[in-house]
Amino acid sequence: MKILFLLLVLLCTAAYAADDCPAYVKHDPGGDYTNADDRQGLAVVENFHFTPNVERLVRGATGALGADISYTLEHFPNHHRALAAMSRLALRDKNRKPNGARYTIECYFDRALRYRPDDARVHALYGSYLLALGQTDSALEQLEHAARLEPDNSTAHYNLGLLYVKRKDYDKARASAQKAYGMGFPLPGLKNKLIAAGEWRE
Repeated sequence: MKILFLLLVLLCTAAYAADDCPAYVKHDPGGDYTNADDRQGLAVVENFHFTPNVERLVRGATGALGADISYTLEHFPNHHRALAAMSRLALRDKNRKPNGARYTIECYFDRALRYRPDDARVHALYGSYLLALGQTDSALEQLEHAARLEPDNSTAHYNLGLLYVKRKDYDKARASAQKAYGMGFPLPGLKNKLIAAGEWRE
């Protein structure tokens, strides 16, 4: 009887989670932010909802900031700049579901990754958000995945190196730094942290 009860609880929880964060259904305009054909409809969404003021979190275009960013992500779930803006808004307002947003920030990342699991930028953005929350293990998983998917992205290696420093895994931090700087990454922060720890090697 107890096993049956637990199964029912788990099934109800799973059903609630699915209802609370449904999968993306393609709109017109809309689709994959990285797809040239789908991006033809991007201007329609951005001109009216994801304006420069919305992206900078100054003010909404048609209502609350969360509503305009949410509208953008309803049409392009892996819209990198909109995901970054929603992350900053959630962190700024200390609210996982910013005012006007349809879903939580975790749900927006989940929808984007279910739709395009191979989008390295989404993994990297999610990792940065998790790192800002102090969830280093989950952040590491996302950032490592991003670096595997996009090995030529110097920013991914740089951010991964910063996380390795935070974890005092200096060998991996140094390897990530060498990859990032070898690709011409301009910011010296990672190198400076390794120097301060006595772990930098030319």
